[in-house]
Amino acid sequence: MENETKNISQQISEYIAYLEIEKGLSKNTILAYQSDLVNFFDFMEDKMPSDIVRRDFSSYVKFLAKNNINPSSITRKIASIKGFFRFLCFKRDIKTNPAVSIVSPKLPKRLPKVLTVSEIEKILHEDLSPLDYAITELLYSAGVRVSELVNLDVKNIDFKQQIIKVFGKGSKERIIPINKKCIDILKKYLKKRELISLKYDSAPNLFINEKGKKITRQYVYKIINNQGKKIDKSISPHTIRHSYATHLLENGADLRVVQELLGHSSIVTTQLYTHISKKTLRDVYFNINN
Repeated sequence: MENETKNISQQISEYIAYLEIEKGLSKNTILAYQSDLVNFFDFMEDKMPSDIVRRDFSSYVKFLAKNNINPSSITRKIASIKGFFRFLCFKRDIKTNPAVSIVSPKLPKRLPKVLTVSEIEKILHEDLSPLDYAITELLYSAGVRVSELVNLDVKNIDFKQQIIKVFGKGSKERIIPINKKCIDILKKYLKKRELISLKYDSAPNLFINEKGKKITRQYVYKIINNQGKKIDKSISPHTIRHSYATHLLENGADLRVVQELLGHSSIVTTQLYTHISKKTLRDVYFNINN
């Protein structure tokens, strides 16, 4: 049954609560979804969801394109809107879903930047502080996302079995093996962390700053960007994650295993790295034979 008693703000609030509690999405993702929906209904001049028709979505997509919003941002905004209208249908706040037929713009296929093994070796050097060295090594040894890394607790590391427990998107748990080098670097960092913990009432997080506070995503981006200067490249934590996956595949790892290690819900996402590996092999071949 249609529900005309709820206003748009109430419906959006219910949806946001659903994303947070039921879906377990990150705070940043939820804020982005909320912003997308508020902007959409501002454009609709607060027209009720039950009054919105297909051509309204077309008008909005054209408006976004006209205002030079890039295709990837438009695609995300469309995903936010579609998810919201699916939720309204499920709750029976609307009878039919007019957002089903929204078409997302085609995105160009772009291969993520990947570092060579020698480039990884150059940025993974002991001239780093114990904290920065441990962060960079764990990013490459486990291929974790930045959000996963900053939320790791000390208890998430099993030194005996050489594994870490990670909670990814939607709070899904996965177990990732780490090598002895990574274990040794983490143990060295933990000695410094213990001194900080004795001085301050520190957070339970694995990675903390000099004041005992949990490190931020921005901090991780900053140190990796600085590391990139060693090899004259602009890199991010995602570059390290992409390199981890590509190097695994180039060394014979099974695609399904890499999917599990990365925490991809779909094998299609992981298959992108097979294209990177083929490109790398092709580049090596032509460099040798030219």
